[in-house]
Amino acid sequence: MSSQVRGGTRWKRFAVVMVPSVIATAAVGVGLAQGALAASFSVSGQEFKVSAKKLEGYDFVQYGSVAAERGADPKVAGKAHAVAVSGFSKAYITNMCQSVVTPNLPFGLGTITMRLEAGGEGHKRVYAKDLYLDVAELDGDAKFSNIDIGVAAGSLPRTDKGTGIQPGTQADPNGFSQRAEEAVLTDVKQKAWATTAGTFNLSGLKLRLHKGTDMECYH
Repeated sequence: MSSQVRGGTRWKRFAVVMVPSVIATAAVGVGLAQGALAASFSVSGQEFKVSAKKLEGYDFVQYGSVAAERGADPKVAGKAHAVAVSGFSKAYITNMCQSVVTPNLPFGLGTITMRLEAGGEGHKRVYAKDLYLDVAELDGDAKFSNIDIGVAAGSLPRTDKGTGIQPGTQADPNGFSQRAEEAVLTDVKQKAWATTAGTFNLSGLKLRLHKGTDMECYH
């Protein structure tokens, strides 16, 4: 999530993107000291998939932004990605799965899929505080409570009792946004460029590496 080595060997790329991803690079959430959100970071250049049986989130906001890869030049296309940022003051996730594919690894390894699961049967739901998702695609069913659609993004200041634009990031203050007291998403399938959270508790965490792409969270 945080960065991707450029100009190195493919093996070095695998080491940076896949192995530490449990902690930082491609993890669904980033746990930061004292619950402080990262001010800014560069995305890795790899989308990842996330699925969940249910996401129950509070103080929901959504607005448009840009996720830029490390070293991205605003004049060069392809290194920045339009995203819909979804924010929650807190969220509970049931049966969460995350997968990221790294292709063409050396030493005969080929394509490797990292798959992470948590909050499944027999375990507590995944809990996230101050959760922000930089999403490129989202499918599922949604139910909103007390929703306002068409709010100017600049009128979503962050407060102790709610969620606004992610601290340290930018959005068009006159751009389209929406907010709701509660959002319940079921049968979620999404592609994302980044996710951050002040707190991220994963009960029943399982991490596996698989050859090929058959073990992605969804196809």
